[in-house]
Amino acid sequence: MWIAYAWGSALFAGLTAILAKCGVRRTDSTVATAIRTGVVLVFCWLMAFLAGSVGQIGQIGGKTLLFLLLSGLATGASWLCYFKALQLGDVNKVTPIDKSSSALTILLAFLLLHETVSLAKGLGAALIALGVWLMIEKKDVQTAQPQGRAWFFYACGSALFASLTAILGKIGIMGVESNLGTAIRTATVLVMAWAMVFLTGKGPALKGLDKRELGFICLSGLATGASWLCYYRALQQGPASAVVPIDKMSVLITVGFSCLVLHEKLSRRALAGLALLTAGTLAMIF
Repeated sequence: MWIAYAWGSALFAGLTAILAKCGVRRTDSTVATAIRTGVVLVFCWLMAFLAGSVGQIGQIGGKTLLFLLLSGLATGASWLCYFKALQLGDVNKVTPIDKSSSALTILLAFLLLHETVSLAKGLGAALIALGVWLMIEKKDVQTAQPQGRAWFFYACGSALFASLTAILGKIGIMGVESNLGTAIRTATVLVMAWAMVFLTGKGPALKGLDKRELGFICLSGLATGASWLCYYRALQQGPASAVVPIDKMSVLITVGFSCLVLHEKLSRRALAGLALLTAGTLAMIF
């Protein structure tokens, strides 16, 4: 049964980006992020209750709480950048850059934490970098219009802040159950996202939300929550060495749906890049 949960995790994770793209065609990306985070937060606390870790809140140390909050701010910045990138660019371009955060995390851990890098992880990181480079055509980022290449910088920001989330967690988050930590971090993201909505004067946009896009935004949050729940159940019942690689295949599902649903096209170069990205991800896991 754990195999079904693992593939369910990958499926819902892959659907998240597609549903998000459908929800930000006209809706402001910051507003969409704030709404979606509220939906995800419900699932995070549900997972914490299922793990029986809610009662441990009072036992969290000051340093750990500080780094949970900092990690939440990094996560919020990553999500804000990701949604903006999805609004401006193609899913099959944005997602691979965002997924490159795993390789960037290894690099930052090596530079900042002086962690050793195995041959497999080093090779995996190199394959991911090469795969992403192949999937991004020069014409996609070298354009005379700043708006045309903005998605690329937002996607890079998404990957960078996602990597910082992991680094901050590695440095200072200790002695807290992972599901509870995720719930607290997501609550920080929610506060940050809504603060950004009102500080940037986008509050009035809430009145004119397109109901269809609002539905897609909420479905995106539900898909993220469903993915996390499936992933949690799969890890409970099956070996992590098998569950994690299956979950990482979400990038294939996202790109596949982007072609079928959004009619985005992949060149032969991009297909080769996707293959390298997948191979690199698997190499880093094993």
